[in-house]
Amino acid sequence: MNVFDEMLSAYECRTVEDKLNAIREVMQQVALCGLARSGFFDKAAFYGGTCLRIFHGLDRFSEDMDFSLLQADADFDFRPHFAAVEEEFASMGQRVTISLKNKSRQSAIQSAFLKGDTAQFNLSLERGRLVNIKLEVDTLPPMAFETEHKLLLQPRSFYARCFTLPCLFAGKMHALMYRAWKNRVKGRDWYDFEWYVRKGVQLDFAHFCERAYEFGSEPRGSLTPDSFLCMLQRKIESVNFSAAVEDVRPFMRNPEHADFWSTDYFLQVARMMKLQ
Repeated sequence: MNVFDEMLSAYECRTVEDKLNAIREVMQQVALCGLARSGFFDKAAFYGGTCLRIFHGLDRFSEDMDFSLLQADADFDFRPHFAAVEEEFASMGQRVTISLKNKSRQSAIQSAFLKGDTAQFNLSLERGRLVNIKLEVDTLPPMAFETEHKLLLQPRSFYARCFTLPCLFAGKMHALMYRAWKNRVKGRDWYDFEWYVRKGVQLDFAHFCERAYEFGSEPRGSLTPDSFLCMLQRKIESVNFSAAVEDVRPFMRNPEHADFWSTDYFLQVARMMKLQ
């Protein structure tokens, strides 16, 4: 059994969705290892839900991989790091391809897709289906964030530069409060919000404000802790939490944990959050 299969064998997969989630997560860890070997984390840091899952034990699966450059560089080229990722998979007998996503509009986000045939990843119940992971790099990121180096032991020991937990929390709260999803409710944002508060993580308010300004969400200097909390309350009162539960269920090992979600519940959770 190769290292990839050994890592997969650690997951208890009861459904096809469980198997897909497990494959994605092993792919994410192998990709991180390749990126670390390529020197990518000298220039960039990992953030978002997948970072929270892999390095901090968030108890739900996550799909995409989000990175931020440490310094703005509109000319940054992600492609030189692809070979090390492909080599890392090849060392385990797995073949993947990485392709750049064509942007339909001007954006500071550079995206790529890492794809693997599920037959090669031993997903026998869904033959011929591709497992896709989207990797995104913010080349003109909001600053005022802090990072730390986190150790991962599989597929082999390596360090990845990551946002600190307070800065991860700030990024999540900006997404939760300002990201437009048309008629869709992103239940995963609310799940993560609850996780941060339960763990007693303090939100880096300075980084939240910087993100709100850089993304055009708020004028610089306009936010205060009190105005932020009032905005959060209004946001909670506008959410359809039944729809939020349906969104997050496929990524949860214990979906019943979200059965009691309601407006009142999250208003109480919000009153428990801490700001740096």
